[in-house]
Amino acid sequence: MAPDNSLLQTDFHELNLLAAYFDAGMTETAVFEFFVADLPAGRNFLLAAGLDSVLDFLAHARFSADELDWLAECGRFGREFVDRLAEWRFTGTVEAIPEGTVFFPDEPILRVTAPLPEAQLVETRIINLLHYQTLVATKAARCVLAAPGRTLIDFGLRRAHGAEAGMLSARASYLAGFSGTSNLAAGRRWGIPLHGAMAHAFVLAHDSEAAAFEAYARAHPDAVILLIDTYDTEAGAAKLAPLAQRLRRDGIAIQAVRLDSGDLGEHARRVRRILDASGLPEVRIFVSGNLDEWRLRKLASRSTIDGFGVGARMTTSADHPYLDCAYRLVQYAGRPRRKRSEGKASWPGSKQVYRVYDADGTMSHDLLVLAEETAPGVALLEPVMTAGRRLAPSLPLAAIRDHAAGQLALLPPALRGLDPAPAYPVDIGRSLRELAKDLDRAPV
Repeated sequence: MAPDNSLLQTDFHELNLLAAYFDAGMTETAVFEFFVADLPAGRNFLLAAGLDSVLDFLAHARFSADELDWLAECGRFGREFVDRLAEWRFTGTVEAIPEGTVFFPDEPILRVTAPLPEAQLVETRIINLLHYQTLVATKAARCVLAAPGRTLIDFGLRRAHGAEAGMLSARASYLAGFSGTSNLAAGRRWGIPLHGAMAHAFVLAHDSEAAAFEAYARAHPDAVILLIDTYDTEAGAAKLAPLAQRLRRDGIAIQAVRLDSGDLGEHARRVRRILDASGLPEVRIFVSGNLDEWRLRKLASRSTIDGFGVGARMTTSADHPYLDCAYRLVQYAGRPRRKRSEGKASWPGSKQVYRVYDADGTMSHDLLVLAEETAPGVALLEPVMTAGRRLAPSLPLAAIRDHAAGQLALLPPALRGLDPAPAYPVDIGRSLRELAKDLDRAPV
Protein backbone atom coordinates (compact mmCIF):
# COMPACT_ATOMS: atom_id res chain seq x y z
CA MET A 1 0.00 0.00 0.00
CA ALA A 2 1.66 3.19 -1.19
CA PRO A 3 1.03 6.43 0.69
CA ASP A 4 -1.74 8.71 -0.56
CA ASN A 5 0.03 10.92 -3.10
CA SER A 6 -2.78 13.43 -3.54
CA LEU A 7 -1.64 16.96 -2.83
CA LEU A 8 -5.07 17.66 -1.35
CA GLN A 9 -3.91 15.51 1.57
CA THR A 10 -2.84 18.69 3.32
CA ASP A 11 -4.09 21.53 5.48
CA PHE A 12 -6.18 24.25 3.84
CA HIS A 13 -3.76 26.94 4.96
CA GLU A 14 -0.96 25.43 2.86
CA LEU A 15 -2.79 26.35 -0.36
CA ASN A 16 -3.63 29.76 1.07
CA LEU A 17 0.09 30.28 1.62
CA LEU A 18 0.91 29.12 -1.89
CA ALA A 19 -1.52 31.58 -3.42
CA ALA A 20 0.01 34.40 -1.38
CA TYR A 21 3.56 33.34 -2.29
CA PHE A 22 2.68 33.31 -5.99
CA ASP A 23 1.03 36.73 -5.76
CA ALA A 24 4.15 38.13 -4.08
CA GLY A 25 6.57 36.37 -6.42
CA MET A 26 8.17 34.52 -3.50
CA THR A 27 9.61 31.49 -5.24
CA GLU A 28 13.24 31.57 -4.15
CA THR A 29 14.92 28.62 -2.48
CA ALA A 30 13.76 27.68 1.00
CA VAL A 31 15.13 25.19 3.50
CA PHE A 32 12.81 23.37 5.90
CA GLU A 33 13.87 20.86 8.57
CA PHE A 34 11.82 18.27 10.43
CA PHE A 35 12.74 17.68 14.07
CA VAL A 36 11.25 16.72 17.42
CA ALA A 37 11.49 19.43 20.05
CA ASP A 38 11.17 17.29 23.19
CA LEU A 39 11.07 13.64 24.16
CA PRO A 40 7.78 12.41 25.61
CA ALA A 41 8.01 11.77 29.34
CA GLY A 42 9.65 8.42 29.95
CA ARG A 43 11.21 8.10 26.49
CA ASN A 44 15.01 8.05 26.33
CA PHE A 45 15.40 8.11 22.54
CA LEU A 46 13.49 8.15 19.25
CA LEU A 47 13.83 5.80 16.27
CA ALA A 48 13.48 7.44 12.87
CA ALA A 49 10.96 5.89 10.48
CA GLY A 50 8.85 7.00 7.53
CA LEU A 51 11.51 8.34 5.17
CA ASP A 52 10.70 5.87 2.41
CA SER A 53 7.03 6.92 2.49
CA VAL A 54 8.05 10.58 2.29
CA LEU A 55 10.31 10.00 -0.71
CA ASP A 56 7.58 8.09 -2.53
CA PHE A 57 5.16 10.92 -1.82
CA LEU A 58 7.53 13.63 -3.04
CA ALA A 59 8.39 11.70 -6.20
CA HIS A 60 4.77 11.09 -7.20
CA ALA A 61 2.66 13.85 -5.65
CA ARG A 62 0.36 15.50 -8.17
CA PHE A 63 -2.95 17.31 -8.47
CA SER A 64 -5.38 15.26 -10.55
CA ALA A 65 -7.66 16.94 -13.08
CA ASP A 66 -10.68 16.23 -10.85
CA GLU A 67 -8.94 17.80 -7.87
CA LEU A 68 -8.06 20.90 -9.86
CA ASP A 69 -11.64 21.23 -11.05
CA TRP A 70 -12.85 20.96 -7.46
CA LEU A 71 -10.38 23.63 -6.33
CA ALA A 72 -11.59 25.95 -9.07
CA GLU A 73 -15.24 25.31 -8.22
CA CYS A 74 -14.95 25.60 -4.43
CA GLY A 75 -14.75 29.37 -4.71
CA ARG A 76 -11.66 29.84 -2.58
CA PHE A 77 -9.03 30.12 -5.31
CA GLY A 78 -8.83 31.87 -8.67
CA ARG A 79 -8.62 29.91 -11.90
CA GLU A 80 -5.19 31.33 -12.74
CA PHE A 81 -3.78 30.04 -9.47
CA VAL A 82 -5.41 26.64 -9.93
CA ASP A 83 -4.01 26.37 -13.46
CA ARG A 84 -0.51 26.90 -12.09
CA LEU A 85 -1.02 23.93 -9.80
CA ALA A 86 -1.62 21.62 -12.78
CA GLU A 87 2.11 21.49 -13.45
CA TRP A 88 3.14 21.20 -9.81
CA ARG A 89 6.04 18.81 -9.28
CA PHE A 90 8.54 18.51 -6.46
CA THR A 91 11.94 19.46 -7.87
CA GLY A 92 13.90 19.88 -4.67
CA THR A 93 16.65 18.19 -2.71
CA VAL A 94 16.17 16.06 0.39
CA GLU A 95 18.75 15.05 2.96
CA ALA A 96 17.85 12.77 5.83
CA ILE A 97 19.14 10.37 8.44
CA PRO A 98 18.59 6.73 7.46
CA GLU A 99 15.46 5.02 8.69
CA GLY A 100 16.13 3.00 11.81
CA THR A 101 18.59 5.58 13.17
CA VAL A 102 18.31 6.65 16.80
CA PHE A 103 17.95 10.40 17.28
CA PHE A 104 17.24 13.00 19.96
CA PRO A 105 15.49 16.37 20.45
CA ASP A 106 16.38 19.33 18.21
CA GLU A 107 18.17 17.07 15.72
CA PRO A 108 16.80 17.41 12.17
CA ILE A 109 16.08 14.03 10.67
CA LEU A 110 15.03 15.43 7.29
CA ARG A 111 15.89 18.59 5.37
CA VAL A 112 14.03 19.81 2.29
CA THR A 113 15.62 22.38 -0.02
CA ALA A 114 13.30 23.60 -2.79
CA PRO A 115 11.52 26.66 -4.16
CA LEU A 116 9.42 28.05 -1.33
CA PRO A 117 6.00 27.06 -2.73
CA GLU A 118 7.14 23.46 -3.25
CA ALA A 119 8.73 23.08 0.16
CA GLN A 120 5.70 24.67 1.85
CA LEU A 121 3.00 22.60 0.18
CA VAL A 122 4.46 19.25 1.29
CA GLU A 123 4.73 20.26 4.95
CA THR A 124 1.60 18.59 6.30
CA ARG A 125 2.05 15.23 4.60
CA ILE A 126 5.75 15.05 5.53
CA ILE A 127 4.90 15.64 9.18
CA ASN A 128 2.06 13.13 8.94
CA LEU A 129 4.27 10.36 7.55
CA LEU A 130 7.39 10.92 9.64
CA HIS A 131 5.55 11.60 12.89
CA TYR A 132 3.39 8.49 12.97
CA GLN A 133 5.97 5.96 11.85
CA THR A 134 8.63 7.38 14.17
CA LEU A 135 6.13 7.30 17.04
CA VAL A 136 5.29 3.63 16.47
CA ALA A 137 8.85 2.56 15.69
CA THR A 138 10.02 4.07 18.96
CA LYS A 139 7.25 2.35 20.93
CA ALA A 140 8.02 -0.94 19.18
CA ALA A 141 11.74 -0.59 19.85
CA ARG A 142 10.98 -0.20 23.55
CA CYS A 143 8.97 -3.44 23.37
CA VAL A 144 11.90 -5.20 21.69
CA LEU A 145 14.30 -3.98 24.36
CA ALA A 146 11.89 -5.03 27.12
CA ALA A 147 11.60 -8.61 25.83
CA PRO A 148 14.99 -9.48 24.33
CA GLY A 149 15.12 -12.67 22.33
CA ARG A 150 11.34 -13.19 22.31
CA THR A 151 9.07 -13.41 19.30
CA LEU A 152 7.03 -10.20 18.94
CA ILE A 153 4.15 -9.99 16.46
CA ASP A 154 2.22 -6.89 15.41
CA PHE A 155 -1.48 -7.43 16.14
CA GLY A 156 -2.45 -3.77 15.73
CA LEU A 157 -4.52 -3.60 12.55
CA ARG A 158 -8.02 -4.03 13.93
CA ARG A 159 -7.65 -1.21 16.46
CA ALA A 160 -5.44 1.04 14.35
CA HIS A 161 -6.78 4.48 13.46
CA GLY A 162 -7.53 3.51 9.89
CA ALA A 163 -6.10 1.13 7.30
CA GLU A 164 -3.09 3.29 6.43
CA ALA A 165 -2.15 3.51 10.11
CA GLY A 166 -2.41 -0.27 10.38
CA MET A 167 -0.13 -0.72 7.38
CA LEU A 168 2.45 1.79 8.50
CA SER A 169 2.38 0.42 12.05
CA ALA A 170 3.18 -3.04 10.74
CA ARG A 171 6.10 -1.62 8.78
CA ALA A 172 7.40 0.55 11.62
CA SER A 173 7.21 -2.24 14.19
CA TYR A 174 9.03 -4.73 11.93
CA LEU A 175 11.67 -2.09 11.21
CA ALA A 176 12.13 -1.69 14.98
CA GLY A 177 12.71 -5.40 15.52
CA PHE A 178 9.34 -7.17 15.66
CA SER A 179 9.31 -10.65 14.15
CA GLY A 180 6.22 -10.27 11.97
CA THR A 181 2.66 -9.07 11.60
CA SER A 182 -0.89 -10.36 11.33
CA ASN A 183 -1.57 -7.78 8.59
CA LEU A 184 -1.87 -9.58 5.25
CA ALA A 185 -1.55 -6.43 3.15
CA ALA A 186 1.64 -5.43 4.96
CA GLY A 187 3.04 -8.91 4.40
CA ARG A 188 2.35 -8.60 0.69
CA ARG A 189 3.65 -5.04 0.38
CA TRP A 190 6.90 -5.36 2.33
CA GLY A 191 7.54 -9.07 2.72
CA ILE A 192 7.00 -8.94 6.48
CA PRO A 193 6.61 -12.49 7.87
CA LEU A 194 2.95 -13.29 8.52
CA HIS A 195 1.69 -14.83 11.75
CA GLY A 196 -1.78 -15.78 12.86
CA ALA A 197 -3.77 -18.35 14.79
CA MET A 198 -7.33 -19.44 15.37
CA ALA A 199 -9.95 -17.20 16.97
CA HIS A 200 -12.47 -17.61 19.77
CA ALA A 201 -15.24 -17.49 17.17
CA PHE A 202 -13.87 -20.67 15.58
CA VAL A 203 -14.04 -22.48 18.91
CA LEU A 204 -17.52 -21.15 19.68
CA ALA A 205 -18.77 -22.25 16.28
CA HIS A 206 -17.96 -25.89 17.12
CA ASP A 207 -19.92 -28.11 19.48
CA SER A 208 -16.81 -28.86 21.53
CA GLU A 209 -13.45 -27.26 22.13
CA ALA A 210 -11.63 -30.49 21.30
CA ALA A 211 -13.43 -30.71 17.96
CA ALA A 212 -12.43 -27.13 17.17
CA PHE A 213 -8.78 -27.84 17.98
CA GLU A 214 -8.66 -30.89 15.75
CA ALA A 215 -10.51 -29.26 12.86
CA TYR A 216 -8.16 -26.28 12.90
CA ALA A 217 -5.06 -28.48 13.14
CA ARG A 218 -6.11 -30.57 10.15
CA ALA A 219 -6.99 -27.47 8.14
CA HIS A 220 -3.56 -25.92 8.84
CA PRO A 221 -1.20 -28.84 9.45
CA ASP A 222 1.96 -26.78 8.95
CA ALA A 223 1.01 -24.01 11.39
CA VAL A 224 -0.90 -25.48 14.33
CA ILE A 225 -1.28 -22.70 16.89
CA LEU A 226 -4.29 -23.31 19.12
CA LEU A 227 -6.15 -20.70 21.17
CA ILE A 228 -6.93 -22.52 24.39
CA ASP A 229 -8.63 -19.95 26.65
CA THR A 230 -12.14 -19.67 25.18
CA TYR A 231 -13.63 -21.45 28.20
CA ASP A 232 -11.04 -22.55 30.74
CA THR A 233 -7.36 -22.12 29.97
CA GLU A 234 -5.96 -25.04 31.91
CA ALA A 235 -8.78 -27.37 30.84
CA GLY A 236 -8.04 -26.42 27.24
CA ALA A 237 -4.36 -27.28 27.70
CA ALA A 238 -5.29 -30.67 29.16
CA LYS A 239 -7.16 -31.59 25.97
CA LEU A 240 -4.04 -31.37 23.84
CA ALA A 241 -2.31 -34.62 24.83
CA PRO A 242 -4.83 -37.02 23.23
CA LEU A 243 -5.16 -34.68 20.25
CA ALA A 244 -1.40 -34.59 19.77
CA GLN A 245 -1.28 -38.39 19.66
CA ARG A 246 -3.92 -38.55 16.95
CA LEU A 247 -2.26 -35.81 14.94
CA ARG A 248 1.18 -37.40 15.13
CA ARG A 249 -0.12 -40.45 13.31
CA ASP A 250 -0.78 -38.15 10.34
CA GLY A 251 2.50 -36.30 10.62
CA ILE A 252 0.98 -33.18 12.20
CA ALA A 253 2.55 -31.46 15.21
CA ILE A 254 1.11 -28.84 17.53
CA GLN A 255 3.53 -25.94 17.36
CA ALA A 256 2.17 -23.53 19.95
CA VAL A 257 -0.73 -22.48 22.11
CA ARG A 258 -1.98 -18.94 22.54
CA LEU A 259 -3.35 -17.32 25.68
CA ASP A 260 -5.30 -14.10 25.39
CA SER A 261 -7.03 -13.44 28.71
CA GLY A 262 -6.71 -13.45 32.46
CA ASP A 263 -3.44 -13.41 34.38
CA LEU A 264 -1.22 -14.25 31.42
CA GLY A 265 1.88 -14.95 33.48
CA GLU A 266 0.16 -17.31 35.89
CA HIS A 267 -1.80 -19.09 33.17
CA ALA A 268 1.41 -19.53 31.16
CA ARG A 269 3.10 -21.11 34.19
CA ARG A 270 0.25 -23.57 34.69
CA VAL A 271 -0.07 -24.38 30.99
CA ARG A 272 3.67 -25.01 30.72
CA ARG A 273 3.42 -27.49 33.56
CA ILE A 274 0.46 -29.26 31.91
CA LEU A 275 2.18 -29.42 28.53
CA ASP A 276 5.41 -30.78 29.99
CA ALA A 277 3.54 -33.41 32.02
CA SER A 278 1.64 -34.39 28.85
CA GLY A 279 4.83 -35.06 26.93
CA LEU A 280 4.58 -31.84 24.92
CA PRO A 281 7.66 -29.85 25.99
CA GLU A 282 8.20 -28.69 22.40
CA VAL A 283 4.88 -26.80 22.27
CA ARG A 284 5.56 -23.09 22.69
CA ILE A 285 3.41 -20.60 24.58
CA PHE A 286 2.37 -17.36 22.91
CA VAL A 287 0.38 -14.66 24.73
CA SER A 288 -1.51 -11.53 23.72
CA GLY A 289 -3.96 -9.05 25.23
CA ASN A 290 -3.37 -5.34 25.91
CA LEU A 291 0.40 -5.67 26.02
CA ASP A 292 2.94 -2.87 26.04
CA GLU A 293 6.60 -2.59 26.97
CA TRP A 294 5.88 -2.48 30.70
CA ARG A 295 3.84 -5.68 30.69
CA LEU A 296 6.34 -7.28 28.34
CA ARG A 297 9.19 -6.57 30.73
CA LYS A 298 7.29 -8.25 33.53
CA LEU A 299 6.09 -11.22 31.48
CA ALA A 300 9.43 -11.73 29.74
CA SER A 301 10.99 -12.42 33.12
CA ARG A 302 9.10 -15.73 33.01
CA SER A 303 10.85 -18.39 30.95
CA THR A 304 7.49 -20.05 30.28
CA ILE A 305 6.45 -17.49 27.61
CA ASP A 306 8.01 -17.75 24.15
CA GLY A 307 6.32 -14.94 22.26
CA PHE A 308 3.93 -12.02 22.40
CA GLY A 309 1.29 -10.42 20.21
CA VAL A 310 1.28 -6.64 20.67
CA GLY A 311 -1.58 -4.58 19.29
CA ALA A 312 -3.52 -1.46 20.25
CA ARG A 313 -1.13 -0.04 22.82
CA MET A 314 1.67 -0.05 20.28
CA THR A 315 -0.16 0.94 17.09
CA THR A 316 -1.70 3.94 18.91
CA SER A 317 1.35 4.57 21.13
CA ALA A 318 -1.24 4.66 23.87
CA ASP A 319 0.82 6.22 26.66
CA HIS A 320 2.19 9.01 24.42
CA PRO A 321 0.13 9.24 21.22
CA TYR A 322 1.95 12.19 19.63
CA LEU A 323 5.36 13.85 19.37
CA ASP A 324 6.14 17.55 19.74
CA CYS A 325 7.54 17.81 16.22
CA ALA A 326 7.81 20.51 13.57
CA TYR A 327 8.75 21.13 9.95
CA ARG A 328 10.38 24.51 10.32
CA LEU A 329 11.61 27.09 7.79
CA VAL A 330 15.28 27.64 8.66
CA GLN A 331 16.49 29.50 5.56
CA TYR A 332 14.95 31.48 2.69
CA ALA A 333 16.54 33.31 -0.23
CA GLY A 334 19.98 32.56 1.14
CA ARG A 335 19.29 34.04 4.58
CA PRO A 336 18.94 31.97 7.78
CA ARG A 337 15.62 32.26 9.60
CA ARG A 338 14.82 31.64 13.25
CA LYS A 339 11.49 31.30 15.00
CA ARG A 340 11.62 33.00 18.38
CA SER A 341 8.15 32.26 19.78
CA GLU A 342 8.02 31.68 23.51
CA GLY A 343 8.64 27.99 24.14
CA LYS A 344 9.05 27.30 20.41
CA ALA A 345 12.36 28.90 19.49
CA SER A 346 14.36 26.88 16.97
CA TRP A 347 17.93 26.82 15.71
CA PRO A 348 18.41 28.68 12.40
CA GLY A 349 20.05 27.67 9.14
CA SER A 350 20.74 24.32 7.49
CA LYS A 351 22.24 21.95 10.04
CA GLN A 352 24.07 18.66 10.30
CA VAL A 353 24.22 16.16 13.15
CA TYR A 354 27.51 14.47 14.00
CA ARG A 355 27.55 11.42 16.25
CA VAL A 356 30.55 10.62 18.42
CA TYR A 357 31.19 7.12 19.79
CA ASP A 358 33.15 5.82 22.75
CA ALA A 359 36.07 3.44 22.23
CA ASP A 360 33.75 0.43 22.63
CA GLY A 361 31.37 1.76 19.95
CA THR A 362 28.69 3.02 22.35
CA MET A 363 27.10 6.35 21.46
CA SER A 364 28.81 9.09 23.46
CA HIS A 365 27.22 12.38 22.36
CA ASP A 366 25.98 14.29 19.32
CA LEU A 367 26.98 17.65 17.86
CA LEU A 368 24.47 19.94 16.14
CA VAL A 369 26.32 22.32 13.81
CA LEU A 370 25.73 24.36 10.68
CA ALA A 371 25.61 22.19 7.55
CA GLU A 372 28.70 23.79 5.99
CA GLU A 373 30.80 22.94 9.06
CA THR A 374 32.61 19.71 9.81
CA ALA A 375 32.92 18.24 13.27
CA PRO A 376 34.26 15.12 14.94
CA GLY A 377 32.15 12.00 14.52
CA VAL A 378 29.88 10.58 11.83
CA ALA A 379 27.53 12.89 9.88
CA LEU A 380 23.99 11.52 10.09
CA LEU A 381 22.10 13.42 7.38
CA GLU A 382 22.86 12.26 3.87
CA PRO A 383 21.47 13.12 0.40
CA VAL A 384 18.51 10.95 -0.63
CA MET A 385 16.80 13.01 -3.36
CA THR A 386 18.01 15.52 -5.94
CA ALA A 387 15.89 17.46 -8.46
CA GLY A 388 12.85 15.58 -7.20
CA ARG A 389 14.35 12.17 -7.98
CA ARG A 390 15.37 9.51 -5.50
CA LEU A 391 19.08 8.80 -5.49
CA ALA A 392 18.53 5.12 -4.75
CA PRO A 393 15.61 2.69 -4.76
CA SER A 394 13.89 1.72 -1.54
CA LEU A 395 16.05 -0.35 0.76
CA PRO A 396 14.75 -3.80 1.65
CA LEU A 397 12.88 -3.51 4.93
CA ALA A 398 15.06 -6.30 6.36
CA ALA A 399 18.16 -4.14 5.79
CA ILE A 400 16.58 -1.19 7.60
CA ARG A 401 15.62 -3.58 10.41
CA ASP A 402 19.23 -4.72 10.73
CA HIS A 403 20.37 -1.09 10.88
CA ALA A 404 17.85 -0.34 13.63
CA ALA A 405 19.03 -3.34 15.65
CA GLY A 406 22.58 -2.10 15.37
CA GLN A 407 21.53 1.37 16.50
CA LEU A 408 19.70 0.07 19.56
CA ALA A 409 22.71 -2.03 20.49
CA LEU A 410 24.92 1.09 20.47
CA LEU A 411 22.72 3.06 22.85
CA PRO A 412 24.20 3.68 26.30
CA PRO A 413 22.81 0.95 28.59
CA ALA A 414 20.71 3.35 30.67
CA LEU A 415 18.93 4.62 27.55
CA ARG A 416 17.97 1.08 26.50
CA GLY A 417 15.89 0.65 29.64
CA LEU A 418 12.28 1.66 30.16
CA ASP A 419 12.97 3.86 33.17
CA PRO A 420 13.88 7.52 32.68
CA ALA A 421 17.62 8.04 32.28
CA PRO A 422 19.87 11.11 32.14
CA ALA A 423 19.40 12.89 28.82
CA TYR A 424 21.72 11.92 26.01
CA PRO A 425 24.10 14.86 25.35
CA VAL A 426 23.39 16.92 22.22
CA ASP A 427 25.93 19.74 22.07
CA ILE A 428 25.15 22.88 20.05
CA GLY A 429 28.03 24.17 17.94
CA ARG A 430 29.47 27.59 18.72
CA SER A 431 28.80 28.99 15.23
CA LEU A 432 25.18 27.93 15.46
CA ARG A 433 24.77 29.62 18.82
CA GLU A 434 26.36 32.79 17.49
CA LEU A 435 24.12 32.79 14.45
CA ALA A 436 21.05 32.49 16.67
CA LYS A 437 22.25 35.41 18.79
CA ASP A 438 22.84 37.56 15.71
CA LEU A 439 19.33 36.86 14.42
CA ASP A 440 17.85 37.60 17.83
CA ARG A 441 19.47 41.05 17.74
CA ALA A 442 18.25 41.84 14.23
CA PRO A 443 15.08 43.87 13.78
CA VAL A 444 12.01 42.04 12.47
